[in-house]
Amino acid sequence: MDAQRGHEPVAITGSAGILAGEFPDQHRDMPARMPALPVPVHGKPTMNGAAFLDRDGVLIQDNHYLHRAEDVVFIPGAAAALKRLADAGFKLFIVSNQSGVGRGYFTLADVEQVNSHLAREFARYGVAFQKIYVAPEAPDQPSRGRKPSPEFLFDARDEFSLDLGQSFMVGDKLSDLQCGWNAGVKACILVRTGYGATVERESAGQIARAMIVDDLPAAVDGILSSLSRNESD
Repeated sequence: MDAQRGHEPVAITGSAGILAGEFPDQHRDMPARMPALPVPVHGKPTMNGAAFLDRDGVLIQDNHYLHRAEDVVFIPGAAAALKRLADAGFKLFIVSNQSGVGRGYFTLADVEQVNSHLAREFARYGVAFQKIYVAPEAPDQPSRGRKPSPEFLFDARDEFSLDLGQSFMVGDKLSDLQCGWNAGVKACILVRTGYGATVERESAGQIARAMIVDDLPAAVDGILSSLSRNESD
């Protein structure tokens, strides 16, 4: 791979071959069966829309250069929220900067192991990610996909025939929001989990366009509410 182009995205497609029995006991906080969801999905399915999700601080707690599956702690309600989003017709993607690889703290294989564990756990809720994109370079290294670059979103658009104008970016850092804005998504959502509360406090002037919510379930509420508003227009 040309150094100027960076690494290819790490892809995990669908959830075939994933068994609930593969998980250690300490990660059984997600029930194997999906509970009844109390909040109905409104609006028409948006089959060409997508939700692009940062990983650390959005889907799971940001444990500072996390690289072991046994250290993963999921954001409460994340899986049920993504199930609602998928049921509304959105394709789901993870877009993650993992500079710990470029810094030499851990390997790309470590990242893939964590992502595989994450995908298996969400699959137990009936949630599948179309693809997981990873930029493993450090900030001072050439990178095609490291956020705020929108290139991975453009790749997803081209591969999956997405309408970025009907898609959303959810993150906890300014670079997440900038990635979405650079790609032309419909809206960018800052969650207060992870680094989000700090970003809200310290970068208020740069995030005026963003929707700001407490966590991923609240972000999904906002996305689905926008579908309901479009339906009534």
